[in-house]
Amino acid sequence: VGLSIDQVFSHIKWVEWIRERLGVDIKFPIIADDTGEIAKRLGMIHPAKGTNTVRAVFIIDPNGILRAILYYPQEVGRNIDEIIRMIKAFQTADKYGVAIPANWPNNELIGDKVIIPPAADEKTAKERLEKAAKKEIECYDWWFCYKSIQ
Repeated sequence: VGLSIDQVFSHIKWVEWIRERLGVDIKFPIIADDTGEIAKRLGMIHPAKGTNTVRAVFIIDPNGILRAILYYPQEVGRNIDEIIRMIKAFQTADKYGVAIPANWPNNELIGDKVIIPPAADEKTAKERLEKAAKKEIECYDWWFCYKSIQ
């Protein structure tokens, strides 16, 4: 969903411009928040910028849970690759019960592997080290284990 404090006609022209100039159809709804009320409630009006909104991205999962909020000032464009990476990371973490490292899938230390959440007790820590000895998972230590999901 897109939200802007612009009026409907501005949105129509924006969609037309993108279609004509870039050959891309906007397939998501765009909300015209011409009073700015919704933008204010979502924290998108920066106090130092008057009525100009910051560019915000809200990632909401299929259960309606807000998972991430990214705010971008007008001077800085959004990083679409990072937004897509975050969505894939949430999906992967949820599917496999793991944590996703920084810069995944190109993490400098473990590449495209994922982090197994730390052991909560000694028994689990011992089991982790046994799995590592059998090469079922990899560990730097009992508290930092990781695996491939490929």
